[in-house]
Order: sequence, then C-alpha cells, then structure tokens
Amino acid sequence: MSDPIALTEATPAAAAGPVDGTGRHPLRAVVLAGGLTFEREVSLSSGTQVVQELERAGLDAELRDADADLLPGLAAAPADAVFIALHGATGEDGALRAVLDLAGVPYVGSPAAACRLAWDKPAAKSVVRSVGLTTPDWVALPHSTFRELGAGAVLDLMVARLGLPLMVKPATGGSALGVQKVSRVEDLPAAMVSCFAYGDTVLVERFVEGVELALSVIDLGDGPEALPAVEIEPQSGVFDYAARYTPGMTEYHSPARVAPEVADRAAALAVQVHTALGLADLSRTDAIVSDDGTVHFLEVNVSPGLTETSMFPMAVEAAGYELGDVLARLLARRAGTTR
Repeated sequence: MSDPIALTEATPAAAAGPVDGTGRHPLRAVVLAGGLTFEREVSLSSGTQVVQELERAGLDAELRDADADLLPGLAAAPADAVFIALHGATGEDGALRAVLDLAGVPYVGSPAAACRLAWDKPAAKSVVRSVGLTTPDWVALPHSTFRELGAGAVLDLMVARLGLPLMVKPATGGSALGVQKVSRVEDLPAAMVSCFAYGDTVLVERFVEGVELALSVIDLGDGPEALPAVEIEPQSGVFDYAARYTPGMTEYHSPARVAPEVADRAAALAVQVHTALGLADLSRTDAIVSDDGTVHFLEVNVSPGLTETSMFPMAVEAAGYELGDVLARLLARRAGTTR
C-alpha cells in the first residue's frame, strides 16, 4: 500500500489556515446535499455529517440543497468553496459542476468532464482497460436495442459470451440501486427490466468471485494517495442497496484482511483509476480481488458516501486521520480558486 499521507500535526483550524478572533476559521463552506434523485436521503445524511465534521474542524459550514435557490443564494452570500455531498446524477454526472464552473464557484471534487466519464460505467471501464488494468468483461445494452432486436435473442448471446453468473446493474447511478446477481438464465429478463427502471442502458458484467474492496483516494496537494482498503463482507454475497443500508447485513473490515502485496496492488489500481479518468481531490474505487490475487476494477465514485457508516470515512480513520481535518484541507485548497 502507498505510504500514508503526511497530514500536519497542527490543530484542525491551523491545518486549514488562520482563525479569526472568535477562534473559528474564516473559511466559509457550503455543503450541497439532497437533490432530486433516488439517493436523496443518503445524500442528506452525508451532507449533515460533512457539516458536523467541518464545524468540528473549526470551519463555518452551511448545508444547502441543490434547488432553484442555490445560485441566487451563492450570489448573495458567496462561499469560499463548495463541498458536493450529492449522490446520484445531480452530484456525479458533471452537470451541476459545469454550472458551478459557469458561476465561478470553486468546489471540492472532480471537474465536470471527468465526472461525466466516471458516471458512465461502461465508458469508465473502457478507459480503465485501455491503461492496462483488469476489469470484468461486460456488455452495455440500451433499452431500445433490447426491445427492437428481441430480448430472447440478445440475452442468449450475452450468456454465451459472458457465461453465468452475471452482475446486472444500471450503466449509470450509485448506491447499488438496481444491482442484481443473476445465476440462472430464466432470471435474466426480469433483472434487465428492473434495471431499466433506473436508466436507459444496462451494464451486464461477468461475475467475479472474491473479496470486495472499497479503495479511497485523496489528494491534499502532493498527488493522489490511496488510503487503506476497506473490505466488504455482505451476508447475501452481493453488495446491493439492501446490503449497503440495512444495519447488520454487511460487515466491514478496515483495513482489509488481504495480503500486503494484494493491498499494494489494490492501492496502485485505485490511484491509476483516479489518474486515468482525470479525477481530482477524492474518489472511491470499488474492486474485487479474485482467488488468484488479481484486483478487478468494478466502478468509481466521484462523490463517495460520507455518513458515519460509509466506507470513505472508514478508510480515513484506518489511516489514522480525522475526517474533518481531511475535508477542511480539501476545501482550503479550493477556496479562492477557479477552474
């Protein structure tokens, strides 16, 4: 694994800059959370946690929704920097970030173009494979093709090409919404239809048996560095929406219970993914380690969950750091900057 990030030993406020006469940091941060996606409640939990962590670190932080009042509000009371805790399309497909760019509002996180690429799972997998990293074979199938060419014939070809079992997931989206493992041919049509409820294109991927890892990356100014891997052990064997958000359905191990050389390879993959996709500041890559020790890229998240039970905070803690300090430093780097 990469060497730990050398955070300063200063107090949280000093790490992000000078404080004013009240003992609070003058940096004003707006944390965006909520939005109108399937992941609204998770986003609000992340945003609330971020505000609490930033305030604990001595910053002035305000929680705001991404609605029609956002831009007028930012114009009336400008933020030094924005932290995006939105999940789903609003926070991850690059559109909101493009608007913030137009408004000249600095924000923590990846630029709009990189977000668009990462949001499209098949496109991200193509880029990752092009730089020599391993990712399970896949087929991306739009709903129109599924309908016009005949579902039966198309699904038969997919099974012949990829085999069983398969992972079926929306080509865009987060929180594992719509994700299903399919072990029988007769279950595939229903899984496809279920996924189409979340988007127009479905990603069908060869299932890889192994240890699932969450690989967080942060960049505090000296380049992207991987935090300790978090091992995910869902009771059901599949880390779907229920396994993520139902207490007791998943056990996490931080750091992951893998051999040091596997941890090193996983950390290197996460940094390579972050770099190849043009990401910035923070990301979380999901990967599977197969029995032979190969690390397989699954997908990357540009706005990882930041609730008390999310994997990014687990990785920060495993590295020996305070989440509020890390978030404050990311905000301080972006404050007063434009893209």
